[in-house]
Amino acid sequence: MSEIKSHEFDNFLQRSAAGYRLFLLYGPDRGLVSERATALAETFGIPLDDPFAVVKMDATGLQGAGSLLDEVNAIGLFGGEKLVWMRGASTEKALIDALQFLASDPPVGARLIVEAGDLKKGAALRKVGESSRSVASIACYSDDARGLQALIDKELSDAGLRISPAGRERLMDALGGDRMASRNELRKLALYCLGKDMVDEVDVLGIVGDASAISVDDAVDAVLKGDPDALLHAMKKITTSKTPPFLVLQACLRQFQQLDVMRAEMDANRQPPAQVVATLGRGLHFRRKPVVEAALKHWTAPAIRRELSRLQSTIYQSRSRQSLEESLVIQNLLAITIQSARR
Repeated sequence: MSEIKSHEFDNFLQRSAAGYRLFLLYGPDRGLVSERATALAETFGIPLDDPFAVVKMDATGLQGAGSLLDEVNAIGLFGGEKLVWMRGASTEKALIDALQFLASDPPVGARLIVEAGDLKKGAALRKVGESSRSVASIACYSDDARGLQALIDKELSDAGLRISPAGRERLMDALGGDRMASRNELRKLALYCLGKDMVDEVDVLGIVGDASAISVDDAVDAVLKGDPDALLHAMKKITTSKTPPFLVLQACLRQFQQLDVMRAEMDANRQPPAQVVATLGRGLHFRRKPVVEAALKHWTAPAIRRELSRLQSTIYQSRSRQSLEESLVIQNLLAITIQSARR
């Protein structure tokens, strides 16, 4: 078992990461998952801007375990080490089967990084990672107070800045929901204070947004509630924090996949939404359960599948036209939100 706890990552990166070929990163802090995956990739000595050496894949578009196995085992066009980088992982059976096979026979000339969401204890993908010595399974949980203090000190000292006690207290209140969002807010603050020596409370209040309130779930809930204003507000906060818009798309896709399963159970066994959510809603935060229950009352199985098709198409479009990613995501999520409101 090679389970790396969240606070052990920095030590693991310096001392042990080079000895592994397979990496699974998971947790509720999507920004931290992405940041740590990038930190890992940068230690391998593989040029990350080389499309022949780095292959980025989307777990939702995986066509069977064989496609991932073929990619990992394929020899690069110009030889040398290869990196396969899988994002948006959750409960995809093809990925689980592929990782299980690779764990028993790790690749020689390639490395695999899998970025997943908040996998609960016992989730199949996490189980594969934690039960194999050849997979480094890395938990990514939101920063505690000590982690936030260290992040503040590093970012501000890199910019040649100090911070007053009152300013630090304000920052501690505003940061912490997402590592990527917190880091971007600190860099924005450093730029705002360029030329100064000391950051004070007024600077923090003037430029730092509430990164602790940034949540992809807020956007997904707005879609389910049919609330366009709440969606646009959530998306504005997310994009301002430089959080990738595709994370919202992925979360929405997973939510509608869950709705599809729940609705099928409702229709097959004539169960009320509350009972289905209680049975199949593991992993849902208790505050989100009423939102999902309400959605199940209004969304039919055919309508859910139509929106699943729309989401999958949007993922493909945003990948093939990355310059339009943000507008594509917002446009299609708004369309689903309007559908939800009509219901």
